[in-house]
Order: sequence, then structure tokens, then C-alpha cells
Amino acid sequence: MALSLIPRLTRVAAACALALPLMAVADTPAYTLTTNMGLVSEYVFRGMTYSQGRAAVQGGIDFAHQSGLYLGIWSSSVSGEPLGGAVSEVDYYGGYSAAVGDFTYDVGLLQFTFPRGKLANNVSLGTLEVYGGITWKMVNLKYSRTLGDYFGVNEESGYRAGSKGSDYIEANINYEFLPGWTANLHAGRQSVRGNTEFNFSDYKVGVSRDLGAGWVASLAWIDTTGDAMLYTYPSGVNVAAAKWVASIKRTF
Repeated sequence: MALSLIPRLTRVAAACALALPLMAVADTPAYTLTTNMGLVSEYVFRGMTYSQGRAAVQGGIDFAHQSGLYLGIWSSSVSGEPLGGAVSEVDYYGGYSAAVGDFTYDVGLLQFTFPRGKLANNVSLGTLEVYGGITWKMVNLKYSRTLGDYFGVNEESGYRAGSKGSDYIEANINYEFLPGWTANLHAGRQSVRGNTEFNFSDYKVGVSRDLGAGWVASLAWIDTTGDAMLYTYPSGVNVAAAKWVASIKRTF
């Protein structure tokens, strides 16, 4: 009876309002497929240079389903010396991401591989990590933990002990202070289980610029607390040293 008191025009408007969300769902694609490519002045992972001061080419493909499930593959050129003679890095990952109000959470698995990369006694650098993260507006927190040894660190490859269960915790802030301009702040802590002398923290202060059409340029200063004696290779390069990194990337 109460509904009959609403003017006809209002009832039509209400019906349209109910239909719009259903139409929006119908128009949402079941999945998206994106690719990315980029050039960096130096490939840096968790503060450590994997290209020893040289430029690197990078790229990847990402598949995301409307359910929140996603899969991806990403690769970068590297320097062989700190990675057991590896010719590249190829990573495979998959997980689930969803939003609840202003919060977005993300859980998944990440497999690092290094073609031709071997440590002593032919030990592989391949590493599998499980990760979980949460983002609130411009702030992101993430935790990653190895399900096996950390990049081949174990007794067989010449280290003090196995490193299964090594973890990395990080905090990131990405704040858009002007249209198209974003400040990028990062702090992380890597713990190497059973080999604590290799523990380190890393920090980044940078800025990125959205150039439009999928292009983004960035510049960052990165440093770590890694022990120089442990992280300096025969070539004389300290992969843990402070560095400036510039990049230009595009997403299609």
C-alpha cells in the first residue's frame, strides 16, 4: 500500500536506479589482459642491484579476472655475477585481490627463476614466496615469506645453514601531490633465516610522473644497510650501495 503513494515518475526512477548496477555488472568485462614494458637505468630489487649499475630491459603480461583472481609473468635482464651466471630473471605469480571499503587486500604466490643461474654444487637460485598485503588509500603494507630456501642459500651452496622461512616486510606510500605527480616512499626489512649476517633494510625516496597514454617516468634514490664486505663481488661492485635509479615504463 505504501508503494502506491509514490508518484509514477518516482517509481520509474527507482526502477532505473535498481537496474543501473545490474547493467554495470553486465558491461564489466570478465577479464582484462595488460602488458607492460620498460627501461631502467639499473635493475634494483629490495634495494640490491641485480644489473650492477647497468641498464636493464623489463616487461610482463598480467591477466586479471573480475572475480579478483589474477596471474602474471614478468622478466628483466640482469648481470650474471651476483646471480650465479643467470642470463635473465623470469617471475611467475598468481593470487587474489579484493576491495572492502577503502581497503584492498592481496594474497598470492610468487616464483622467482633465473635461467642458467646456479650457485656452488649446482644449487638453483629459484625461490617461491607466499605474500599478503593490504592497501588503505595511499598506504600499503606487505609481507612475503619463502616456502623453500632464500635464493639458494643453504649448506650445500656454501652457506652456514638453510634459509627456508626467510621473510621480507615492507611499507610503501604513494602520494599524488600534484595532478600526475606522485611521491614514492618505501622501507623494507629482509631477514635471511639461519644466516642473519645477510639481513638488511632498504629505503627508497622517489617521484613518478604520469605522462599519459600509459607512459610513466620515475626517478628514485635507493639505499640499504647491507654489509659492504658481504655484498661486494669480485668485480668490485657493492650491490647494496646507495644508487639513483631512473625509469621509463608503459602499460598497454
